[in-house]
Amino acid sequence: MYAVIETGGKQYRVQQGDVILIEKLKAEAGAQIEFDKVLVLGEGDQISLGKPYLDSVVTGKVVENGKGEKVIVYKYKAKKDYRKKQGHRQPFTKVEIVSLGGKSSGKKAVAEKAVEKLAEDGPEANKSAPNFKGMKKAEIIEFAKKSNIEVDEKATIAVLIETITEAMK
Repeated sequence: MYAVIETGGKQYRVQQGDVILIEKLKAEAGAQIEFDKVLVLGEGDQISLGKPYLDSVVTGKVVENGKGEKVIVYKYKAKKDYRKKQGHRQPFTKVEIVSLGGKSSGKKAVAEKAVEKLAEDGPEANKSAPNFKGMKKAEIIEFAKKSNIEVDEKATIAVLIETITEAMK
């Protein structure tokens, strides 16, 4: 049995027991990881293709995190006395494939739980002031009008934010 998984922007054909080097993941050695982007599952003549992904999981165990061979980058311009030497070692994660084709516990279940929690808390729980960082003055004034908060349109952004946060308390 084999599978084609996608991780780190690349695709890998894997079988149970394979050890592959993939782009670095935030996982410690010995941790179990699930690859939910399964493109193909195949066994003999039977092949399951995803559109784009199948609803199954490939499970792996992190063997180690490390760095690859050193690559030397050397730049120079002829007749200009310009030379630049730089090295690079690409980080990787070594993963051993433990099982293929398990059912996805998935993000859908997590999303459904979050929606249920919001429904339990009610609409009042989500009425906190938004993050004004990155908002333009016109957007802040528009938010104040929608929230029925009176603000001076000629005031600075800091004063507008302060007025809105005090009114929402």
